[in-house]
Amino acid sequence: MSAPAPVAAAGPLRIFLVDDEAPARARLRDLLADVAGEQPNLVCGEAADGLEALQALPALAADLVLVDIRMPRMDGIELARHLTRLPQAPAVIFVTAYDAYAVQAFELNAVDYLLKPVRAPRLATALARARQARPPAPEVLAALPQGARSHLSCHERGRLLLVPLDDIVYLRADLKYVVARTCAREFLLDESLTHLEQEFGERFLRLHRSVLVARAAIAGFERCSGDEAEGQWHALLRGVPERLPVSRRQWPLLRDFARQLSG
Repeated sequence: MSAPAPVAAAGPLRIFLVDDEAPARARLRDLLADVAGEQPNLVCGEAADGLEALQALPALAADLVLVDIRMPRMDGIELARHLTRLPQAPAVIFVTAYDAYAVQAFELNAVDYLLKPVRAPRLATALARARQARPPAPEVLAALPQGARSHLSCHERGRLLLVPLDDIVYLRADLKYVVARTCAREFLLDESLTHLEQEFGERFLRLHRSVLVARAAIAGFERCSGDEAEGQWHALLRGVPERLPVSRRQWPLLRDFARQLSG
């Protein structure tokens, strides 16, 4: 995949605003109007949280997203991580009330930020940088302090699809990708199973080297009959017909969990 191009230097920046507080969005609109002579811009839309933004942004061709960090349902950093999966990902400027220590983390990771309350000169400087900025890399966003992700995302037939973590029954490695299985269907994720296990280890259990299963989705375990290459036991799941094999190596680690279920 080729690297995303910098935001176009000519013409007004198409800017999308994301903040859960309407007065904060209104202040940003006013400030953007104040600096429009110096940094031409057009507010192409706004949203009150990350989920609402992801529903609107794919159709808007925004150059830049000004996004608050702490918001309900989906915070700004998780939103930015999902935006990197768009074919034409916008640049991102975080709007934050974090203290100076956290701001240093953003500076070190080369992600621009605006401290609240936002001032017009600082906003103009950030917009100038955004014209030459590339969207933040996923690995940079993953290193920033944040709450746990509530959704995974995939790009499918020109759409950005969100998969709620609560809906995932299991995750299965498939060549360079990971298949996320819900009760309804499968989704192909451009993620690493190892990284997902590190991020969501309290939510998922490893059954064998290529499968993680949601703890809440395990209905029980069943001893296999006959010669089965993957081991002696299968995991029985809620909501899907599949029985997932448990490797001999993992079974001793899962035995206590099996006893809790039976108890």
